[in-house]
Amino acid sequence: MSPLNLGNQQPKTPLNADQAWRITASRAAGTVLFFDFDGTLAPVDDDPTAVRPAPKALAAIEALAPVVQRVAIVSARPVEFLRDQLGGLAGVDLYGLYGLEHSHSGGETVTEPAALPWVPTMAELADLARAELPPGTLVEYKRLSVALHWRTAPQLGATVQQWGQAQADRLGLRSQAGRMVLELKPPVDRDKGMVIGEAIKGATGAWYFGDDVSDIKAFAALRARAAADPDFLGVCVAVANPETGHEVANAADLTIESPAALGDFLTQALTHLP
Repeated sequence: MSPLNLGNQQPKTPLNADQAWRITASRAAGTVLFFDFDGTLAPVDDDPTAVRPAPKALAAIEALAPVVQRVAIVSARPVEFLRDQLGGLAGVDLYGLYGLEHSHSGGETVTEPAALPWVPTMAELADLARAELPPGTLVEYKRLSVALHWRTAPQLGATVQQWGQAQADRLGLRSQAGRMVLELKPPVDRDKGMVIGEAIKGATGAWYFGDDVSDIKAFAALRARAAADPDFLGVCVAVANPETGHEVANAADLTIESPAALGDFLTQALTHLP
């Protein structure tokens, strides 16, 4: 793995991952670990409903949760889906739909009030997408967003993106590009960067693990905190992928090969933590 670039902290010698974990160990009680879900904790699948987390990564998170201040999953998926996938994992905060939903340590799911009036619009949009988009497009309805996938039909990418952007413009929605997917969501100011920026208040350090372009905003939130507080250790980790990997890796401090490799990386990290 490449040396860590810690932005404005500018250490005399670049830290590698082992050194960063040793520093994290000295302040574990003030450290937050953030993970994206799809492509990070779980391999991407042609069928989004068939995705399952890598077992070793899940086991490592379960071991890490009692050691650090917080572990949080920050995803485009709904909280209910994340809860099901994690199997009731204790002590983990869940941020779904880019932060439009959240649940802390197994508590009730709270929805951003400003997003609720958009539920009927999103349901109608999902029905329209199923009726108008060509076969091969997978329409994923998430109550507060609609994801348009073309992974099984790459030739449809331009058509789906053009249709999706036209609907976003017509309805006043926001669009979020991803790995062979375009997501349409309410015009509410919530994204991964905002979630992380709020969640690290009072923390002495944080790691963020992600694989897609929406995670770059989370990286930026860690960099901004490190720039404002030289004692804050922020580490941005990209999980490699063939679609948006170059852009995400360029924004990260280091890159891990896959969700399975992330499990090995976290298991090794446990040897440094108390």
